[in-house]
Amino acid sequence: MPVVLCGCETWSLTLREEYRLRVFENRVSRRIFGPKMDEVTGEWRKLHHDELNDLYSSHNTVQVIKSRIMRWAGQVTCTGEGRGVYRVFVGKPEGNRPLGRTRCRWEDNIKMNLLEVGCEGTGWIELAKGRDRWWALVNAVMNLWVP
Repeated sequence: MPVVLCGCETWSLTLREEYRLRVFENRVSRRIFGPKMDEVTGEWRKLHHDELNDLYSSHNTVQVIKSRIMRWAGQVTCTGEGRGVYRVFVGKPEGNRPLGRTRCRWEDNIKMNLLEVGCEGTGWIELAKGRDRWWALVNAVMNLWVP
């Protein structure tokens, strides 16, 4: 898990990357727990997704990444406006974005996580400055059910 999550706080996840992380997690879990013998036919078979979740009750990798992104966003906003990290993540770069579909930004992931929790309409920077409420949102993101 630490190898997969190295530097995940700064990632901007897309749905494709979330899917790939879930596939990787299932593949590793199947490798660790191995096949299961079917009682009826007596043949070995792969474990189903539900059986893997029963055996390995840890949080989903995608949930952990989303909560770490939210937690780090709270730390960035608390550093203050004079720090370089804050200016990089809040600043707007000059120039035009490329044609076509716009790329997913780090800030867009934070807004999507807040939408999933049901806290939309307010700026995430103002929410993050309220430490207790922000930690409640981080915990809510961690406990979301991810299919």
